[in-house]
Amino acid sequence: MPKTTPRPPFILCGHEVPAGTVATIDAPISRLSTSTEVSLPIRVIHGAKPGPTMFVSAAIHGDEILGVEVIRRLLTHVSAKRLCGTLLCIPIVNVFGFVAHQRYLPDRRDLNRCFPGSAKGSLAAQLANVFTTEIIEQCDFGVDLHTAALHRTNLPQIRISADRPRAAELAKVFAPPAIITSSLREGSLRQTAAEHDCDVLLFEAGEALRFDELAIRIGVQGILRVMNHLGMGVRKPAKSAAASVRSVRTSWVRASEGGIFRAIKAAGQFVEDGELLGTISDPFGEENHDITATLSGVIIGRTNLPVVNQGDALMHIAEVVAPDTADDRLNDIAEAVLADTMFDEDEII
Repeated sequence: MPKTTPRPPFILCGHEVPAGTVATIDAPISRLSTSTEVSLPIRVIHGAKPGPTMFVSAAIHGDEILGVEVIRRLLTHVSAKRLCGTLLCIPIVNVFGFVAHQRYLPDRRDLNRCFPGSAKGSLAAQLANVFTTEIIEQCDFGVDLHTAALHRTNLPQIRISADRPRAAELAKVFAPPAIITSSLREGSLRQTAAEHDCDVLLFEAGEALRFDELAIRIGVQGILRVMNHLGMGVRKPAKSAAASVRSVRTSWVRASEGGIFRAIKAAGQFVEDGELLGTISDPFGEENHDITATLSGVIIGRTNLPVVNQGDALMHIAEVVAPDTADDRLNDIAEAVLADTMFDEDEII
């Protein structure tokens, strides 16, 4: 029998990871004022068999910790010996913000507006440059995990751009409650990935500095579905109960007055244009201002903070083409996700 040529090792930051093995590589980033070195931890699972290279990243904003748990659970379902291709997991991209429980870097820059970065730029630019050259440029696909900002929550959703058909296909396979088509933002990881022909799904779910069990399970199961679809040798979770709600237009409803906001609608609920979302009152309850929906669709994000100022974002609504089925779809997806116990991690060893 002819000899099988072994798969070449995966090279990251000058380190070689042999096929069929797992390694954690610390990519050097900076040094603190205390002389403590700061690095970007990257888990490399280099499969024994050939296949696509994919990354999963979280905590680009340091307070968006939900994705860290998604990656932790994902790793229990991936075996290097069975994996076809290579999986790069970066659970904490913004190490500085993560440690400080802060969204931004110490220089107050938003890392997700600094891509592709520069080796001689600001701290944010240098970190973005390392991620671009070591991760994005080596990958075919990616999933970037996010949450809402502080004091807000997001319905689990995938965001894609209109001109990426492969991303649209993978978003459907991921099967989140909602798929939102949105334009690429200047300086974002997703824009830089597109320029390098790396299709990225942006997963938004939950809130900053908090875990959400439903959102975590949707994230883990969605990534495993995508990997299975790409032929990466992982087991596919149970099928989702319904197709995702799709939208190409979203709008924030803002506070018309400052005061105390009492919401009567939650993320995931369908609302009609003009329907009551909640009421803003003064502390004495003498003046009340109704807040109503500005279009018909699904609430994909909302504030959790009752104290609001005029102009504050209160509810984020995604317009839905077929609103009569939206509620049932979201309920079916949630029931299927929570009912699926997944397979035991011992089964993948």
